[in-house]
Amino acid sequence: MERFRMIFQQFQSSSESVMNGISLLLAAVTVKLYSSFDFNCPCLARYNTLYGTGLLLTPPLALFLCGLLVNRQSVVMVEEWRRPAGHRRKDSGVIRYMCSSVLQRALAAPLVWILLALLDGKCFVCAFSNSVDPEKFLDFANMTPSQVQLFLAKVPCKEDELVRDSPARKAVSRYLRCMSQAIGWSITLLLIVVAFLARCLRPCFDQTVFLQRRYWSNYVDLEQKLFDETCCEHARDFAHRCVLHFFASMQSELRAYGLHRDPESGSSGPLEISRIPELLEDLDDGGRKAHLRAVCSQEQVDHLLSTWYSSKPPLNLVASPGLWGTGLSHRTSMVAPGTRLSQHTDV
Repeated sequence: MERFRMIFQQFQSSSESVMNGISLLLAAVTVKLYSSFDFNCPCLARYNTLYGTGLLLTPPLALFLCGLLVNRQSVVMVEEWRRPAGHRRKDSGVIRYMCSSVLQRALAAPLVWILLALLDGKCFVCAFSNSVDPEKFLDFANMTPSQVQLFLAKVPCKEDELVRDSPARKAVSRYLRCMSQAIGWSITLLLIVVAFLARCLRPCFDQTVFLQRRYWSNYVDLEQKLFDETCCEHARDFAHRCVLHFFASMQSELRAYGLHRDPESGSSGPLEISRIPELLEDLDDGGRKAHLRAVCSQEQVDHLLSTWYSSKPPLNLVASPGLWGTGLSHRTSMVAPGTRLSQHTDV
């Protein structure tokens, strides 16, 4: 149980591990889908090729799109590519690295489907049964061309009366199936050799560029994730403070209708509106969230989000705070009285 918990924590802490897990899951789903698929070739000269090639290529295309859809880094990559430069330059090498990573994971499930279909051979036999050269088989010597084409179209359907128990049908089917499996195993061997060479030869070259692009691609992903989490935290805190402010301000109306009663004296009395900030200040957790509560109006939030999109901050923590402009510089006056800001950082 402890081992499973450690594996789960590793998946949570690493975006690459999560994406690899999703790719493996899609590959397993692909195997299950193919094994449960009921293959029925139409056995018609005009539709065999269309059905066979469609079944060989259409599901991989759908799986490829699903791989792009479930991969969060695909969205992050497009956002990084299309964002305004602002105070941070865009590195085309990082974008290419992210694109390569996304494509590698998205192609896993389609390749599994194609390899399964080729090793099984049914799609290949259905798609190319009409393309077989009749001169390679002696059984077609006494048939007219139209009869040959009709016979070849029925090759995938072994239960058809025209080709049932026919040695020619078995020969053509065996020939096409052998070709399909040869292509499938060749592609498998090629992929293994390419992966082996990439893994073995990569340490032989300078790793500086690779490490830099990998670091900054992970940084872009984590930065966006942390920004989203911080926005959710601010929205929750902002909503909480607005609700508390509403309840506190309603006491003046209750006093006007004579419905407010002072809990100490037991009689109705005026409530000082100036005490409302003090009531809200008690919930500040000692200024722990002062950097979030400094943005406390809709205009400030909209300006902050617009600035984050149009002008990402530079990757330099010692940069001057005034670099991002003064659009939010007035927000410190709106912090609750008594709140101490340990560090002032513009966003």
